[in-house]
Amino acid sequence: MKINQSVELTAGLFMLLGLAALLFLAFEATDVGGFGKEGSYQISARFSNVGDLKPRAPVAVAGVNIGTIEAITLEPDSFEALVTMTIDARYDQLPTDTSASIYTKGVLGDKYVELEPGGSPDYLRNGDELFIAQSAVVLEELVSKYLFNSDTESSDEE
Repeated sequence: MKINQSVELTAGLFMLLGLAALLFLAFEATDVGGFGKEGSYQISARFSNVGDLKPRAPVAVAGVNIGTIEAITLEPDSFEALVTMTIDARYDQLPTDTSASIYTKGVLGDKYVELEPGGSPDYLRNGDELFIAQSAVVLEELVSKYLFNSDTESSDEE
C-alpha cells in the first residue's frame, strides 16, 4: 500500500512539472508580456490595406522586434485602417519621419509592421502618427495584375 502511494505521488509531481514546463514554453513562444503597458509609448499609422495583420503582431526596426500591434480599427471618414502600435520605451529615439510598411514573414507567414527610421532631429512621442505608410501587398492582387497585364499586352501587339 505504501509503495502505491509513493508511485502515485511521484507520478503526480511529474505531471505537475510537465504542465509547468508546457505553460512556460507557451508564454515564451507567444511573447506574452514581452512589451508591457508600462515603459512603452503608442504611435499609429493609417493604411489603405492591412491584409491579415492582427493585433499582437510584432513591430520591428531592421528585423529587431521593438513593439507590438495594439489595435486595428477602421476610420469611418476615410475608410482607412488605423493601426495603433505599442513601442518599448527603450526605443524612444525614432525620428518623426519614420515610415511604416506591412511585410510578411517568409512566403506564407504572418504579417508584421516594419518601421524605417528617417533623418528628422525630432523624435516620436506617445500619441504621434506616422504619415508615411505602405500598405500590405496582397498575393492574390499581384497574381491577378500579372495575369491581366500579360493578357492586355499580348492583345495590343496583334
